[in-house]
Amino acid sequence: MSSNNDASKPAEAGEANAVQQTNGDGPVEPKGDEVANGHADTIFQITVKLPHAPYEHAITISTSEQVQDLRQAIIETPQLFQYSCFHLEIDGQRINDYVELSEVPGLKADAVLTLVEDPYTEKEARMHVIRVRELIGAAGDRTDALHGIMAGMSLHDTVGQEASGKGDESTEQTPLSTYDFKAGGSVKTLQAPAQEPAPKTIKSISVSPWNPPPYHLRSKGHLLYLLLTTNENEQHHITATVSGFYVNKSSNAKFDPSPRQAPKAHSAHSLLTLLEELSPSFSQAFQSYLEHTQKRDPLTFFQLSNAIPANPWLVPAANSPHTTHQPDLARTQESYLISGVENTETLRDWNEEFQSTREMPKEAVQDRVFRERLTSKLFADYNDAATRGAMLVARGEIAPLNPTEARDAQIFVYNNIFYSFGADGVGTFGTEGGDEAARVAVGKDVFGVRAVNNLDIPNLFTSGTVVVDYLGKRIVGQSIVPGIFKQRDPGEHQIDYGAVEGKEIVADDKSFIPLFEQMSKALRVKKHPVWDKDNVRHELEGSVETKGLIGTDGRRYALDLYRLTPVDVSWIEEHWSEPSEDGKEKEEGKDYPHRMATLRPELVESFGRLKLREYVKKELEKKGEAKKEKEEENKKTDGESDEVAKEEAEAADQDRVDISGFSYALNPDVFCGQHPQTEEDKAEWAKDEAEVRAACNHLLFEVMPRLIQELKDGDVGFPMDGQSLSLLLHKRGINIRYLGELAELSDKEDPRLQALRRLVIQEMIARGFKHFANSKLRNVSAPFAAPCVAHLLNCLLGGEVNAKPVAESDADLKALYPENDFSFEKLTPEDVKKEITAQVALRYRFELDEAWIEPGKKLQMLREVALKLGLQLENKEYAFTKETAASETSTAAPATNGTSTSSKKKKGKTASPARAASPAPQKTVQTFHADDILNIVPIVKEASPKSLLAEEALEAGRMSVAQDQKELGQELLLESLTLHEQIYGVLHPEVARVYHTLSNLLFNLDDKAAALELAHKAVIVSERTLGVDHTDTVLAYLNLALFEHATGNGNTALVYVRHALELWKIVYGVDHPDSITTLNNAAVMLQTLKNFPESKVWFEASLSICEEVSGKTSINTATLLFQTAQSLALVKDMSGAVKRMRESFHIFKDVLGADDRNTKEAEQWLEQLTTSAVTQAKQNQALASGRLRRLQLGNRGALRPQAAVGQTTNETTTANRPRSGTNRVDQRSIEELMKYIEGESPKKTPKKRTPTANPKRRGGKASS
Repeated sequence: MSSNNDASKPAEAGEANAVQQTNGDGPVEPKGDEVANGHADTIFQITVKLPHAPYEHAITISTSEQVQDLRQAIIETPQLFQYSCFHLEIDGQRINDYVELSEVPGLKADAVLTLVEDPYTEKEARMHVIRVRELIGAAGDRTDALHGIMAGMSLHDTVGQEASGKGDESTEQTPLSTYDFKAGGSVKTLQAPAQEPAPKTIKSISVSPWNPPPYHLRSKGHLLYLLLTTNENEQHHITATVSGFYVNKSSNAKFDPSPRQAPKAHSAHSLLTLLEELSPSFSQAFQSYLEHTQKRDPLTFFQLSNAIPANPWLVPAANSPHTTHQPDLARTQESYLISGVENTETLRDWNEEFQSTREMPKEAVQDRVFRERLTSKLFADYNDAATRGAMLVARGEIAPLNPTEARDAQIFVYNNIFYSFGADGVGTFGTEGGDEAARVAVGKDVFGVRAVNNLDIPNLFTSGTVVVDYLGKRIVGQSIVPGIFKQRDPGEHQIDYGAVEGKEIVADDKSFIPLFEQMSKALRVKKHPVWDKDNVRHELEGSVETKGLIGTDGRRYALDLYRLTPVDVSWIEEHWSEPSEDGKEKEEGKDYPHRMATLRPELVESFGRLKLREYVKKELEKKGEAKKEKEEENKKTDGESDEVAKEEAEAADQDRVDISGFSYALNPDVFCGQHPQTEEDKAEWAKDEAEVRAACNHLLFEVMPRLIQELKDGDVGFPMDGQSLSLLLHKRGINIRYLGELAELSDKEDPRLQALRRLVIQEMIARGFKHFANSKLRNVSAPFAAPCVAHLLNCLLGGEVNAKPVAESDADLKALYPENDFSFEKLTPEDVKKEITAQVALRYRFELDEAWIEPGKKLQMLREVALKLGLQLENKEYAFTKETAASETSTAAPATNGTSTSSKKKKGKTASPARAASPAPQKTVQTFHADDILNIVPIVKEASPKSLLAEEALEAGRMSVAQDQKELGQELLLESLTLHEQIYGVLHPEVARVYHTLSNLLFNLDDKAAALELAHKAVIVSERTLGVDHTDTVLAYLNLALFEHATGNGNTALVYVRHALELWKIVYGVDHPDSITTLNNAAVMLQTLKNFPESKVWFEASLSICEEVSGKTSINTATLLFQTAQSLALVKDMSGAVKRMRESFHIFKDVLGADDRNTKEAEQWLEQLTTSAVTQAKQNQALASGRLRRLQLGNRGALRPQAAVGQTTNETTTANRPRSGTNRVDQRSIEELMKYIEGESPKKTPKKRTPTANPKRRGGKASS
């Protein structure tokens, strides 16, 4: 429970007072053991008395929760579903719904609360109808403009179903038996198998055509009229009044909302109870509906309320059973049901909500929880609303406020959110790169706003900011800062701090100084002077671009936060030239599209750490010198003071370096056209410039080469796709514009670096295509988006199938849009390749030359492009080569007109009902058709802050575990989990991350059941919020497999391993460098299941990748050879075993020397195996009976999920126990092996092996 460690609100008020009086300074944070006891005091059971059967219900509560939480618990209990409009009483006194349970007088263990039904209001009645519709499964599929097809889907349950199906089979056939190591990824992996439809509880329920009640009846308490059709096909008209619901006498033709006479009179306070009375089959159907939904994990179908769900890039065809479109009258009425006739309930003053939430108290823990929970929900609601509005703006559905201006300069207001285009409509960025600069600036602004939100500086406010990329346009949505549009009096500036109208005027309102000072200190921004057009000097705390505005509400707002770090001067000097007056072309090589190339905040931090190390080193040297001087002096004095000096010296030795004198901050305005006037300023400015140059050099000569080296050595989890590559670079402070540089740096013989180079080139091509595709999409209207995208994809990926693809635009519609740019139709694959090559050269300074999309990597490229542009394509095998196209056209011939309902792999078109089929009777053979693009979803950048409280608790738990305080650590970790769930809601990417981290930590603390449960949750939440094939989801599945294996569910574990490997093929392709570990783990799992022949195959697969990636003579290869030799011995292939063991022995000997334990161990095994091979013929009988030699399975084959990442090779391969006499040691291992093969694991700690990073901790390592 979240606030047990907040002693100001414990169960016993008396105790709290005692604590507070003794200290006199407010509430006290109790220590760990007090917290533990606090738990017991604050959780107890109470009874709730009910007005209807079962008349009472026991419920467990915690005093740290709100009354609202208790209400929610009541509403969600199956026996109490009927209650939604009620209040609670204790001893006849009404309980306020908005207080904490600890503040309710008389609430203690075994207390009796009474549930009293309240009269409905019109709003309550509407909410009750919505709730009942959802509860009984009558709500149907929502039409949602924001969320795409199958948004937030999860495959977890269906992967699990296959597992349970295969559990009873013989050990011969495992889930991995049919796995093909070299086959490409199959898109079927991303398709959920069709589920049986949920049982129907009623035919339909909707708002009646007689709604709303006329005035004379409204005054009598009529609220709504409903129309119900039961499964028995009976139609009932229902009146909702203040006292509940009853069946009335109306029909479709006649209006009479008075109650029916007996025996047909039915009424109830809850609509649910009324349904049970009206439909004989309802109770049974409702029960089976509940059972149907309970088969699935609730996490897989709950609606996401605090995060935008992940949109899959491959979705079922329009006519598949997953996406059936059902008739439901109430679907169109939902907005009325949710927000009433006036629709005013949904209009929110976003800015006021943001700022008043920020002003909430944050002293007590409970206050912080409440404040952060509200913040998280508010940001989620705002992001949701802002994205919906941005989509309407992009589609041209909203009238601009300034319709006479050029399109890029138009601004819009919708739902109290202010929208503008991320383009340079009014020439603000003329000298910086125009539209390109504006596009980058708004993106950086979002990250700046997030950085400031995370700092949470009191009295400094930001506006809610969201950037949406949709249909090729970038749209910025901001909450409206009061006073931002107000024309000020002559002589007054529009802005109160920072640059006004370009940089010609600089304002410096003193009230901003303390606020900006805190912000700049945290973000390492140096206080510095700037000069206006009259060369007047102004001292500013932040960049001149960062503006401060005093709103008409009196609050201080920070705006334009895109320049919080200095520009990347080395890049700009090399690749950018100022635009010339006469508009001449820029010279070759100096034509980077904009001047907004800044350093990343992560780099500023990492350079700061370097400076700190240098400072500490200098201080220590100074201390050393001072110490020497003291010693010199002491030699001259007598012996007694010699002792004193020694003590002093020792004290000085232990003394830590005082870093309070260390200061480090960078000036963000150097190299940005400022002209210092005095000599003093010039000298200081030169120093600032040198510092920024040093930071740029740190990036070029330290950070990037180090990353390349670490990836080469396998010290860092290897990226799988564009997203994970970008994340890795950003964590190191490397900008995406350096992809070209990374491709050059990784162009070495090393196989890992070659893999990295291929990935980097793939990412550059995908990004180049994204920029080009956006430039075309921007100028076509929504009906042509799909034909445009399909044609561009054909040019990018389908050139082999059809070198002259045809764009499938509807000729009749084209005449309606004379202003559209249809130039995309003329593009050929050569044109697109040329455009992308130009984009890559322009943006990443890399010549693609021969490098292009790798053969066999077209599916990966399609995925990258679809994720970057927000495409949702039909899930089917796309033909990228002539052969597949030919085979698929022949099999799919009958289905060309879209009448087939088969959702199997086919090339035939299924005509989308949304658009008339193209008049051409036969479609051109090409990879993509316009109808394959089922939807385009927005890509959103938002600024919601992280919860500091939840992070602190997680960190405290980690620290305690690291310091071996396991119980306290475990408790803090679970506390942090509760906080994460409370603040973010369960379905949130941050919560997925914490589930993943905690499952690992709890597993290491031997709480396997809890670890397994969290690992399952991590998979589901990851799938729903990040994506079913996101790299984190792959890692979550691998994690889950290890835990399932550790808890004895071997086959289930293998199913998850298989699924993860299939996903891996889609995300990366075959043979990912880090998959060695996974293949090896799978081999060990198979060995545990005594499936020796199959485990041999997996060891060999792992070995072959390892030889490719680490080289044939590396320690990793030797370790795997050792294991492979043992697996061969287990399948009685003695000569093969001897050969592998000999190779292993030679590598160990060459690399580690003859005296190394590993070498000796390999030598002993080699001798034994050789002997067995020689005597194999004589001993056929003995081997057949399974005695003696078969038992020689070494102690390397153990699966240790917690093998630490980054151990040196020596640590990982040295034996864990001393070896003395050969025979005795071998004897011992044979006994253990006997047990192992019989199914008991040996008790000794097996050797930890990490050929690459361990899959469980891979994410953690990369992020460290």
